[in-house]
Parts: sequence; structure tokens; C-alpha cells
Amino acid sequence: MQVKKQFSSMKGFSLIWIGQVFSLLGTSMTTFALTIWAWKLTGQATALALVAFFNFVPFILTTPIAGVIVDRSNRKKVMILADLAAGLPTVCMLLIYAISNLQIWHVYIATAFSGIFQAFHFPAYSAAVTMMLPKKQYGRASGMLAAAEFSSGIFAPVVTAVMLDIVDLTGIMIIDILTFSFATIMLLLVHIPQPSVSESTNKSVGSIWKETRFGFRYISRRPSLLGLQLVLFSSNLLSSFGITLMSPMILSRTGNDTLLLGSVMSNGGIGGLAGSIVLSIWGGPKRKIHGVLLGNIFMNLFGWFLIGLGQNWYIWALASFLGLFFLPILNGSNQAIWQSKVSPEVQGRVFAARLFIAQMGMPLGMLIAGPLADRIFEPSMMPQGSLAPIFSGLVGTGPGSGMSLMLVFAGFIGTIAGLGAYCFRALRNAEDVLPDFKV
Repeated sequence: MQVKKQFSSMKGFSLIWIGQVFSLLGTSMTTFALTIWAWKLTGQATALALVAFFNFVPFILTTPIAGVIVDRSNRKKVMILADLAAGLPTVCMLLIYAISNLQIWHVYIATAFSGIFQAFHFPAYSAAVTMMLPKKQYGRASGMLAAAEFSSGIFAPVVTAVMLDIVDLTGIMIIDILTFSFATIMLLLVHIPQPSVSESTNKSVGSIWKETRFGFRYISRRPSLLGLQLVLFSSNLLSSFGITLMSPMILSRTGNDTLLLGSVMSNGGIGGLAGSIVLSIWGGPKRKIHGVLLGNIFMNLFGWFLIGLGQNWYIWALASFLGLFFLPILNGSNQAIWQSKVSPEVQGRVFAARLFIAQMGMPLGMLIAGPLADRIFEPSMMPQGSLAPIFSGLVGTGPGSGMSLMLVFAGFIGTIAGLGAYCFRALRNAEDVLPDFKV
């Protein structure tokens, strides 16, 4: 297979990256604004969990089919259409909110629709980067994308918390619409090469169902890749508790102080950006598997575990910074392994299957985290609750302490699981066991 690298490949990638910076900022602002809106409307962790749940379930279920379509189609067109379609729910919510009729179930439907089309973005984007850049740039490209994500995490919470009193949810959603439109324009300016198709790939072409199964068979026949996915599965399952519960936990413990919550989340964005910059300059460890496994361990230990222990803003801010500092190193190292080992013409299907396996536990975690918090852990950690005598010295008592205890448990289990991953030879020696794809 011959892969032609363009002279302007990094310039083209940079244009896509600039568009993503703005698009992610707008999306993060809308997400944070809707989180505050939903919490004030319901006062329940379950409602926030269901918003994330209804986004993730369609996303996960659509991902395997999306990978097939990405491999069959022009990847640039897929990215453009997916971004536009994923932005339509924001337009609909804006119109409904403008006539003062927005309800929580509207948000569930909108996020579900958005999740379907978000499923196309990751396999298309990953496969496009593989075609646009040489292998030595994969780690840096991952670092740049992570920097874009975490830059939005720095500015979006605080800016949104301030702007909500000025422009309301309407203004935030208008900004989101403008930013994803700009990202689409950037994509239109870039040429993304299509891979040539090898004879072995032609043999795998068939029905949608056959091609969907191809990605799962590809991974299952390679124990090292399967091991990587099991590590990410366990990490994402536990992180779903943290993602779901951190905001309501902090709001509960601070009397709905949205500016403080925004500050804590912005500190996480700063940590993620710092880790992304380090990864962009450094490129990650020589043996990428250490970036994956150690990044996972440190993210759980210094992130969720410490956030759960904290009972004031500076501990939460420190834990948020440290936890997200290691996330881009984990993800960038993992991405570099997959982009180097999987041939570009099948990356759409394989990366879609990879994403499905890694994240299929997140909807489950989101679905059970809210009810566990509202019905079991929160009541049990009130001053007279059943768990208060055992864990009050660890996380205190009162509103939010039950969710804090859940985060402590999630971080501890994740740390132990990360250490245990080093016991498996096929996993710790993945880069030696798996050959690079041939250009």
C-alpha cells in the first residue's frame, strides 16, 4: 500500500485543529450551561446522569456502524456532515428555549440525537490524521488535539458561569452554533487523502454487518490490543462515576456555588492543557505502553481519589489539575500505539470497535451512579446515616459526602486495576508483540 504524504500535511492538520479549538469551546460552554440549568431545575444527580446517559448510549451503539461508513466513504465529507448533524440539536434547543418551553426531556432527546452523529467523528478524525501526518507526528497530533479539548475546559466553565447572568442560556447556545460553523469552514479548506485499498482489505468488504464484525475480530485476535481495550474499559467505567458526580457533589457541598464549580473545572482544564503541551513537545515516553498504564494509575490516584477526599475548593482544584494532567498522556500514548499498528485502510472499522469496547461501560456507570448517590450513598452519609460512623473521618458528613465517598472508591479501585495491568506480558510488551503497519 502506498500512502502519499502532502507537503502541506501539517498545515492542513493545523487548520482542522484551529477549527476544533473553537468548536470544542462552544460545545463545552453549552454542556456546562445545561449542567447548571438541569441541576437548578431538578436538584438531583440522577437528572445530570441521564443527560450523559442519553448521549452515550446512541454514541456507543452507533460507533461500530460509523466505522464501516468511514472506511467506505470520503473521510472529509463524513467529518463535515457529522459535525453539522451533531450541531442541529443545539439549534433545536435554542428555538425551544426561546419560547420558554425547554424541559429536561427535550435535553435527553437532543443529546441522544447528537450522540449518534458524534460517533462518526472519532474514527474519521483518527483515520484522517493517520493519512495526513507521518508516524513520528502521531503523538504530537494527539497532544495538540488534547490541548484544544483542555483549553475549552479552562475557559468554558468560568466564562459560562459569568455569562449566564448576562446572556442567559440563549446566548451560550448561539455561541456554540457559531463555533461549530467555523470548524466546518476550516474542514472545507483542507484536503484529506484517502488510503489505497489492499487485497486483504477487499476480502473483508461485504455487508454492513460483516464489516462491523471485522473490527471486533481484528482486536480479539490480537491479545495485546484486546488487553489495551480492557484497561480503557475499566478506566472509563470508573471515570463515568467521577464525570457524573463531580459537579453535583461540589454544588451540594458549596450551596450551589456555580462560580466555584467553574473555577475547579477550569483548573482541570489547565492541568489537561499542561499535560497536552508536555505531550506535544515530548511526544510521550519511548515505550508508549508506560504512558498508557502509568497515566491511568496517576489519573485515578491523583484525580478521582483525591477529589473524593477533598472537602474544600483548593483540594478539588489541585486534584482536578493533577488528574487531567495525566489524561492526555494516557490517551496520546494509546492513540500512537493504535495508529502505528493498525493499517490505515481498516482504521475506521477497527477504531470504531476499539471505541465501542473501551466506552461501553460508561453508560452503565452513568445510569447507576445517580440513583446510587441519591438513594443510597447520600442518605447513608448524613449525620445519622448508616455509613457515617465508618467513613465520616474520610469524607465528612452532610450533602455531597455520599458522592465524595463514591469517588474515593472509584479512584482506589482504578489505581489497583492499573497496577495489576502490568502483570500481563501481552499487555506490557504490546509494542514488541505487534508489528507496525507497512507503508
